[in-house]
Amino acid sequence: MGFKSLIVNGKQIPVHKARMNPDFTSRTVLAEDTWEYVEMWLKRNSTAKDALVYWNQAQEFYKATKLLPKTASPLTAYYCFLNAVKTLLSVNNIEIASRHGVSGEQAKNYTSLENEKVKFQTHGVLAQYCDYYGETVNTTTIYSLKDLLYNLPFIHRAYTLTFDQPELFIPISGPIYVKKTASKEAWVMADINDRRFQNKKTLDKLPTTFEQDLGITNKFTIRRKNRFEWRSGKGDKTNNINRLKGYHKSVRKDIFYIYGSTKLWYIKRKGVKNIISREPSTLTFAVMHKLSEMSRYTPLVLAKHFDSRHNWLLSEFINTSLVQFIDEISSEITGKEFMPPGIRFK
Repeated sequence: MGFKSLIVNGKQIPVHKARMNPDFTSRTVLAEDTWEYVEMWLKRNSTAKDALVYWNQAQEFYKATKLLPKTASPLTAYYCFLNAVKTLLSVNNIEIASRHGVSGEQAKNYTSLENEKVKFQTHGVLAQYCDYYGETVNTTTIYSLKDLLYNLPFIHRAYTLTFDQPELFIPISGPIYVKKTASKEAWVMADINDRRFQNKKTLDKLPTTFEQDLGITNKFTIRRKNRFEWRSGKGDKTNNINRLKGYHKSVRKDIFYIYGSTKLWYIKRKGVKNIISREPSTLTFAVMHKLSEMSRYTPLVLAKHFDSRHNWLLSEFINTSLVQFIDEISSEITGKEFMPPGIRFK
């Protein structure tokens, strides 16, 4: 079956970092960090005056976090996340709740990530953030800190080196949108280059909406079964983009990225225990809230966690979640993709 890449404004259309409202027509923004660009974007594009206040607050807490030891930094890191989410909600004209929308408790009286529980509440900022992504929350939405960390792609390698559990994330490369030749059918496809995953076992692990493209014999390529329409008429550009955005929201339920100097994409497998079907960003928010609670109210318990076998995992989370979370939410706020300078794009 012949196909060709979707082209908009003279460039191919890959999977976008922003999930809900990606700007497929603009070029990648090259910046060391996103703070100043988002500030400029808010001044030019947002009528919500409080959004800029929240964003600047988030940046100040970000700076403070960089200066604090790991036993204290979760507190300021969480308030960085909280204000960044408030920025996103404000830009989308969502009246911000007064409560945080998340709480935690220790199930048993000994130090274990499995005993640290995190409850998603039905009202509050986290509930609003979940709703933004179309996620539901009810009174029984409770997870262990261990399971939340297991479902975060940006620390998954650290997790699997700490705990003996199956890998959840399969590396893919070049996820891109294509169109069937002489047809309106369009879909997303990606390559699996890691030989460990080029087999039927991997296909059995994929979300049911994906399959191998058997028409491509020189590579191990997967594609989404579901299609959308991409029409060739001169007046169809706006409608094409809108259909692509709707399709993209579903694609990004299964495909995630890790921030870095190159675009690292992963597809989340199915068929193992403790999978949480939520955005990594909402899970990261919940984890940092739990760690901030311990930092503030039970610092001795947090210190015990840092003295345990999962010390490195928690350290990796605190160190890497900052840049990952801010990159993700910067894309959601602006619709843009961000990459460090020195990266060359076609």
